[in-house]
Amino acid sequence: MLDEVLLAEPRGFCAGVDRAIEIVERALAKFGAPIYVRHEIVHNTYVVNDLKAKGAIFIEDLAEVPAGATLVFSAHGVSQAVRREAQERGFSIFDATCPLVTKVHVEVAKLHKEGYDFIMIGHKGHPEVEGTMGQLSEGIYLVEDVDDVERVQVAQSDKLAVVTQTTLSVDDAADILAAVKRRFPSVREPKQQDICYATQNRQDAVKVLAPQVDVLIVVGSPTSSNSNRLRELGERLGAAAYMVDQPEDLQPEWLDGKRRVGLTAGASAPDILVQQVITRLKAMGAVSVRKMEGVEETVHFPLPKGLK
Repeated sequence: MLDEVLLAEPRGFCAGVDRAIEIVERALAKFGAPIYVRHEIVHNTYVVNDLKAKGAIFIEDLAEVPAGATLVFSAHGVSQAVRREAQERGFSIFDATCPLVTKVHVEVAKLHKEGYDFIMIGHKGHPEVEGTMGQLSEGIYLVEDVDDVERVQVAQSDKLAVVTQTTLSVDDAADILAAVKRRFPSVREPKQQDICYATQNRQDAVKVLAPQVDVLIVVGSPTSSNSNRLRELGERLGAAAYMVDQPEDLQPEWLDGKRRVGLTAGASAPDILVQQVITRLKAMGAVSVRKMEGVEETVHFPLPKGLK
């Protein structure tokens, strides 16, 4: 009999996502619709549909953007080639790249000047990985798992640095980094780890939450890396774990014979969806909702010039 919903803390939006959405909304208010956005601003269906309704047009190819239009780069960041093409086409550009992703790009550019090549730990095809690897035309190698580390062929290993996608599983990334260090003992690590504070905090909260619940529900979209990692982590810790993009995705059979449900949300999932999922859980019999103790996040990123 479903009794209690335990809410992870923190959960949902991070500072980078907040800032990216605000950039699109302010650009729409200031310049009027349409505003073009390269790639989904953040990986969440609800957020993207909401911004589409307000006049944002999401594109993958800059050829779809008319001359003189306002263009926003998504929170995941873009390659140097995309940046150059956007400038050559004369768009008015606002960069919503998360500052923590920009930090990785800056590190890559700086160490490249010093003669370093790179191993990047990340997921092939993810826009953040494409953006970071696209900071250089060569000398950056992607590894997705420990096996890749054994196989990777680098041009030179004297000056080799490692960078990480910001939304990975903290534990998986640590295992892969350990393998990199075994194979390339002199590899240079980032001064601070690249995995972002919000990804880390949400995973830490699930580590506390999962052992206390019978089932874990993660609010997030299938394309959201950090949301997928939360679900996998819950499963690894022994909870039955499911991801829902919207409240309607919640299946009654997941809750059969379960007393306590844990609820969290990826960094790109808005709180309105969490509230809707809670409403649905109550309709399915949940009596009480209790918020866990957790880290309070106070990070805030400034908006770009021209939108303040």
